[in-house]
Amino acid sequence: MNYFISDTHFFHYQLLEPNDFAPRYFDNVDDMNQAMIDAWNDRVDENDRVYHLGDISMRPQNTPTDEESYDMLRQLNGHITLIKGNHDYRSLFKFVNKHNETMNDGKPRFEFEDVGALLKFDHHQFYCTHYPMLLGKVDKIINLHGHIHHYSVPIPENINVGVDAPERDYLSEDLPWGSPLRGEEILEMYDKKKQDLAKMQRK
Repeated sequence: MNYFISDTHFFHYQLLEPNDFAPRYFDNVDDMNQAMIDAWNDRVDENDRVYHLGDISMRPQNTPTDEESYDMLRQLNGHITLIKGNHDYRSLFKFVNKHNETMNDGKPRFEFEDVGALLKFDHHQFYCTHYPMLLGKVDKIINLHGHIHHYSVPIPENINVGVDAPERDYLSEDLPWGSPLRGEEILEMYDKKKQDLAKMQRK
């Protein structure tokens, strides 16, 4: 099964301070990091694949190190495709690739995409990028993205899959904070966002 997530920002202690962009309500970064690890591993098993759409960790004042960020990634279940975000350093991707592991199915644990990935799900195409993409008039193509944290693009085909994305409020199931999203949950968010925006346009 495929899952999707973005903007974990492991170690980013400034997000624990009062802010309007990406508030996180934890006492310390250790609690925040562990909450994301637990939410991930409660859903994802070894044979699943998670598309991480960028901003794995944040290192103000040059911390954490690449090794510390890799240590977070190693605690997460499944195969992981890493799509580069604006806070992801090439040195981290090189470090992860150098220490990449082979899973029981013979495939590498980590794969890498600089720009994005395109995959099919239930007669739709998911175009996975870090930044939201304005695709214009499209049929059954949904742009999964992160980057904008607590904000949403007012276009139904743009679905924010970040850990703190407002589109998560459309889900009928109340997921633990930081949970990766399944394909059917993406479509639920898309359908409800589309209906919500249509109602707003009629007012």
